[in-house]
Amino acid sequence: MVDAPAIHPVVILMAAIFTSNMVLANFLGMCSFISVSNEYKTAVGLGKAVSLVMIVTTAINWLIYWYVIVPLGLEYLRFIIFIIVIAAVVQIIEMALDRYLPELHIKLGIFLPLITVNCAILGISLFMVIRDYSFLQTLFFGVGSGLGWWLAIAALAAIREKVAKNKLPRGLHGPALTFIITGIMALAFIGFAGTFIIQ
Repeated sequence: MVDAPAIHPVVILMAAIFTSNMVLANFLGMCSFISVSNEYKTAVGLGKAVSLVMIVTTAINWLIYWYVIVPLGLEYLRFIIFIIVIAAVVQIIEMALDRYLPELHIKLGIFLPLITVNCAILGISLFMVIRDYSFLQTLFFGVGSGLGWWLAIAALAAIREKVAKNKLPRGLHGPALTFIITGIMALAFIGFAGTFIIQ
């Protein structure tokens, strides 16, 4: 069924966190990454939610792709089916947050439903199809990508909170500083290049 590449799942996990980080290496999921990184606590909450969605949807999409889409010859519908799965999982998580963590639900606001259209989540499902990962490899890829996205947004939020307490030149306020910090973080993650290779 799947002619998976001979890459150990732990290598895929580490690569997804560091060398192939969805946001810092592939630049996927930038909208919510930049928008919700003003406050560390909120960024960590969104990071947890995005990580959970990534892990669950990647596993479900792998099963649906190999056991429904491919046998029925519906590969041309994979984008739509993957997005429907992502939207359903996000809706369930949003209802759970509203019920059990209302303060975080209010802070995340409009960005929680926007997880549905976070291109990093769809990107993971498409990468696992393109790379012919086995189910275990896909699961580790989803976990690593989620942790990598969470690490990146938490680090950006922590840096932005620290820098906000200092006096800055007027031109560095707002998005300018955020893009500079993100660029420096991406350069730092490039330092891991060659350590773990999955592409």
